Amino acid sequence: MLACLAAATALVAIAGAAPASAANTFRFAFQGDLKSLDPYTLKETFTIAAHGAVYESLVTRDKDLKLVPGLAESWETPEPTRYRFRLRKNVKFHDGSPFTADDVIFSAERVRAPGSNFQTNVPADATFVKVDDHTVDMVLKNPNPIALYQFGGWYIMSKAWAEKHDALKPTPVSASTPSYAALHENGTGPFTITEHQPGVRTVFKKFDGYWGKVDSNIDEAVFTTISNDATRVAALLSGEVDWVDPVPLQDQSRVSSSANAVVVNAPELRTIYLGMDQTSDELRGSNVKGKNPFKDVRVREAFFRAIDEDAIVKRVMRGQATPAALLIAPPLFPLAGEFKRPAYDPNKAKALLAEAGYPNGFEVPLDCPNDRYVNDEAICQAVTSMLARVGVKVNLIAQPKAKYFAKILKPAFDTSFYMLGWTPSSMDSHNILYEIAGCRNDKSSPRGTTNLGNYCNPKVDALADKIERETDQEARNLMIKQAYEIVMNDWGYIPLHQQALAWGVSKKVKLVPRADNQMMLYWVSKEP
Repeated sequence: MLACLAAATALVAIAGAAPASAANTFRFAFQGDLKSLDPYTLKETFTIAAHGAVYESLVTRDKDLKLVPGLAESWETPEPTRYRFRLRKNVKFHDGSPFTADDVIFSAERVRAPGSNFQTNVPADATFVKVDDHTVDMVLKNPNPIALYQFGGWYIMSKAWAEKHDALKPTPVSASTPSYAALHENGTGPFTITEHQPGVRTVFKKFDGYWGKVDSNIDEAVFTTISNDATRVAALLSGEVDWVDPVPLQDQSRVSSSANAVVVNAPELRTIYLGMDQTSDELRGSNVKGKNPFKDVRVREAFFRAIDEDAIVKRVMRGQATPAALLIAPPLFPLAGEFKRPAYDPNKAKALLAEAGYPNGFEVPLDCPNDRYVNDEAICQAVTSMLARVGVKVNLIAQPKAKYFAKILKPAFDTSFYMLGWTPSSMDSHNILYEIAGCRNDKSSPRGTTNLGNYCNPKVDALADKIERETDQEARNLMIKQAYEIVMNDWGYIPLHQQALAWGVSKKVKLVPRADNQMMLYWVSKEP
């Protein structure tokens, strides 16, 4: 009854928000919110895609995730350590100001500044040099064959606009007071944002001054946060919204058999995994005082072996996930098939805990989002139950993603044990080895930005640096393999699975289910 009442209330709110005009409006809903409009605040798939409707990159990715020109109409490498970008002319920001090389240089500095969650999207050693108003050089200290791979998530901002509105610094995800850039936008993209109520709704309008062609016929798009599963599905089935993510696994057959909508299932490149605090001298929230059990490799192995991932895939994910041996999806690494996931073995897990000095287990909190990934809280509940069987008492802390990310991400790193999902923005293993498995010892370096538990092996860092520069693909793959072997032997992380994309889509809508799970508004068409 409560779910039905919530659904009815939400549908009234959505319907009541409809404009009086005859604009072709696309309405979409996600289980989490769109908190900040600052494109450097949160490296999270849904947020990046939403920002991608209004902001643009120098280099972007097409429907097949191949690199294509964006605000840079072309580029060349006059020498191995220099990229020259030819910028598009006659491009305007939404406030009417021209896009120039000054904006690129400003954005390159801002995205790597403290508070940014996108510091690794631009090479740390890159220096940007203005050649003229529409030509920029990126100069590197060493050759880097993957330098452009992450540009797709690095959006260009207006220098003049940021200066005018005191938005020169990026807005950290933990910010308690929103900046101007967090509440407003000024991009060059095909849509503008005319209304933004964080956690409630955001309205996108077609930008008539856009420089390019758009593969979409929608005039506006209205985003609404609908966290309740039943409410979200009811909104889709009634036609009040045209797209939802995700469709709960238990509701997918009902949606697909409905008159108004279908479920779009497709393989996704995101890996869901568990991480552990391997740095703190005392584990926060644990009953073990004066030391950190996760510093012991035997404890980390015990946790891995205590988790029955096959059961999670079968019972929690209803078969719509693929167990993972690595932190990267197999399609993104040619040698992934040479790795096998260590076997579930609760008896060995108990023996390892006893050998490490914890025959009766111990207590530990587990941070988990409840509105970000498919069945995220249910996965964490399953993990909690499985660890209980080997004597570990897990105190589950499941929160909406806004609170969850503010707690666990930089600079707080306030977590002892956590679940996270990751798609490498570069579609390359270097991103995993540098950002997820890289030591974060040097506070001035972006290495390890999302290594929340600070797993650290200098051998991995040394390999990652070589991998970044290596141009021989075969040699590079062998180094990547070696690095992953080190992480596995250290039991540094617990990969769980790659989840399947599960969008609910109106039968009136055509869009592109890209493998990175980014729904791009400029590829959405809807029957009027």
